[in-house]
Order: sequence, then C-alpha cells, then structure tokens
Amino acid sequence: MNAKHRKTLAAIFARPTSPNIVFAGIESLVIGLGGFVKEREGSRVKITLYEEQWHCHRPHPGKEAKRYQVEEARELLERAGVKP
Repeated sequence: MNAKHRKTLAAIFARPTSPNIVFAGIESLVIGLGGFVKEREGSRVKITLYEEQWHCHRPHPGKEAKRYQVEEARELLERAGVKP
C-alpha cells in the first residue's frame, strides 16, 4: 500500500464522514489491498475484497463519492479486517 492509499484509508475512517473522497481513490485502495473491481451494467461496479463484496454505482456526473458510499466503503473495509 502506497502513501496515497494510506491517505485515502485514513480519510474513509475519519469522522465526520468526508464528502470529498474521489471514488477512483477508493477503487485504487481496494486494488492495492489485493481486491478486485468488476465493471457491471451502466455505472454499476462490484468491489470484492477478501471474499467481502460491495455492489454500488459510480457517482456521476461528479467524481466524489457520496457520504453514504464512503460509509459503505468503511463497512466493507471493516468486514474485510482492514483498519487505518
């Protein structure tokens, strides 16, 4: 995990939840941790990390993840045993 991934991980676990996290950064973090991002129909993606899955939509037209998406990403990371 590089410095950018560590910064994204810290931002995901920060309270209150930040609305300024770029969704591509979350995807990059998951891939850096050994997970997979699978393209689905439209803007849907399936993110898999250590047998844990998260189905979501990429934000559009903006690139920042919504607060609820950051919270769902935090839950995925916690289920997978990843902590900052």
